[in-house]
Amino acid sequence: MSKKNSNVNLKNAFKEFKDLSKIFSNFKIKLNLTNQKKFVVAVSGGPDSLALAALAKAYTYCHKSKFHYVLINHNIRKNSLQEAKKVKNLLKKKQINLKIISNKKKVKKNIQGEARNIRYELLSNFCLKNDIRSLITAHNLEDQVETFLIRLSRGSGLRGLSAMRPKSKINSKINLYRPLLDTKKEFLIKISKKTFGNFIKDPSNKNLKYLRTKVRSLKKPLEKSGVEYEQIFKSIRNLSESRDSLDDFLKKEFSKIIKKKDNEILINFKKFKNHNNEIKMAIINASIKKLKKNYYDPRAKKVTNLIRNIDKMGFKKSTLGGCIFFKKGINLCLKNEKL
Repeated sequence: MSKKNSNVNLKNAFKEFKDLSKIFSNFKIKLNLTNQKKFVVAVSGGPDSLALAALAKAYTYCHKSKFHYVLINHNIRKNSLQEAKKVKNLLKKKQINLKIISNKKKVKKNIQGEARNIRYELLSNFCLKNDIRSLITAHNLEDQVETFLIRLSRGSGLRGLSAMRPKSKINSKINLYRPLLDTKKEFLIKISKKTFGNFIKDPSNKNLKYLRTKVRSLKKPLEKSGVEYEQIFKSIRNLSESRDSLDDFLKKEFSKIIKKKDNEILINFKKFKNHNNEIKMAIINASIKKLKKNYYDPRAKKVTNLIRNIDKMGFKKSTLGGCIFFKKGINLCLKNEKL
């Protein structure tokens, strides 16, 4: 680590770097708007999350807030615990105490998806245990555009293409904040290098068996062709405004169509059939979340296939998102697959 990097003083809020100081000011405004005093910072060891940790630490010097820094060791790669300890030592040099939580569940299929779900589950448990209602992650502009392109490739509708929200709910008790969604990754790399001098490179980020890695590799060809990520991001923002209007309508519709009774969700099938495919997908996703408390929606293709099956005359039952769907009287019902 160079002497210059090791001497970066977070108390100065990056004032020696005009571009980074501007990013910190934007970060500070967003955290102020949350009106929260306690946060959990999700750390992975990559440049994005280390930059987030640095910004959060700088924030504590101008606001009386408490941050808990948590890294989930998935135990998927052989040296993952050693990598986590390296991250802990990096943060320690800036008086940041990192809590490492190791996953004990085996992840065998849909590795990235399952690891993501486990990560949010363990982070949520930590929040609840420590009476914290706010989790912040380092999702940035590139992540937002990649998510948009992934969902575009899967045939997502308006709500899916609107990608990630700056604020959402993991469950009824915990809010998820993404204060860096409009920040370019290059600046987060710069913050990480200037503050810590190093970061951990995840080899899975170069593994082309993962769709996100394939999409990530498209950035340079797209930009050479004149398709800038910043312009795509503007389109995502425009879609988000339309989604918000749709969501206001859906909230009213959900209360008319979806009911919970004991361990089942009941969907009024007659009203369900009267809607277009986009609304039907939203109803299915909302029903699964209401029953299973899942954070992520199932893939659009799977939801569309379920809707096609439901419309068939001989439909009896089908499964999706850990739920069994079946008809009972005037209702389309779903219950937990494991019950």
